[in-house]
Amino acid sequence: MTADVVPLPRKGPQPSIDPMLALTASGMNQVNQVILDRMQSEVPLIPALAGHLISGGGKRLRPMLTLAGAELVGYSGTRQYKLAAAVEFIHTATLLHDDVVDGSDLRRGKAAANIIYGNPATVLVGDFLFSRSFELMTEDGSLKVLKILSGASAIIAEGEVDQLTAQRKIDTSEERYLHIIRAKTAALFAAASRIAAVVAECGEEEERALDEYGRNLGVAFQLVDDALDYDADAAQMGKDQGDDFREGKMTLPVILAYARGNEEERAFWKSAIAGFRSGDEDLAEAIRLIGKYNAVADTKARARHFAQRAIDALSIFPDGKARQAMAQAALFAVARGH
Repeated sequence: MTADVVPLPRKGPQPSIDPMLALTASGMNQVNQVILDRMQSEVPLIPALAGHLISGGGKRLRPMLTLAGAELVGYSGTRQYKLAAAVEFIHTATLLHDDVVDGSDLRRGKAAANIIYGNPATVLVGDFLFSRSFELMTEDGSLKVLKILSGASAIIAEGEVDQLTAQRKIDTSEERYLHIIRAKTAALFAAASRIAAVVAECGEEEERALDEYGRNLGVAFQLVDDALDYDADAAQMGKDQGDDFREGKMTLPVILAYARGNEEERAFWKSAIAGFRSGDEDLAEAIRLIGKYNAVADTKARARHFAQRAIDALSIFPDGKARQAMAQAALFAVARGH
């Protein structure tokens, strides 16, 4: 199958997630029912805490990728619903654990679960959701699907540990940063997309194409997330602006600003990333320096590059609503303001 590559426009109407939402609306109703059913427990704290995050207003882009991929390859069965729910449980579990590790106060504009319920309960409910995800995988019965999703879960954990060991290290390279986000974010995007081709019993070419689509979309998505921490106000983002700065995370805007700075500016970054300058006035200086060296703009430019690669990966599939919706999702990932 061949088709023209979808161009990545620089001007025109704002990209929207709406085509993806419309494409997957019916299927997401099925997925949401699975999620609701499987987060139940005789221990009341488990559904209460899980529900706090699951109902917190996230777009559920990762399970939508599984459903959209199934539409793209013409799959007419029902296996994608439980698997998309498994993908969302993996994602939600990692968010719960991340909030504990990061000491986050906000998630999607609301108090983070660990602030309300405490760290021990949050970690344990994350473990519960991981377990539920593996139940759903084994019920599907495909060893290949199990291998893809369990492998992604392990890679995500590796990425989070790698990010933790890179924290407060000013000499973190762009190469290592990209390696981290490919693991902690893009791996699940890739797996969520790829399993649609597996359940549809497509060939290796289609599997690789959907994997590449999801992987590049995930990198673009995380690049924009990291740019927004220095670019958008906290109310719009649904989290505290400057979280990454205060936690000493070496994201691409900081890596670029540090590399381009003079001796005095580099001294500021060394002190800030080490944790010695983390006040509001220090955050303001960080944002000023990142603006001075166009680090946010250049981070978003890199995101556009990966979004283009995601769109290019779809070129083996026939044009249609599914492909167009997935291309729009890639455009939206880099154009969004939160």
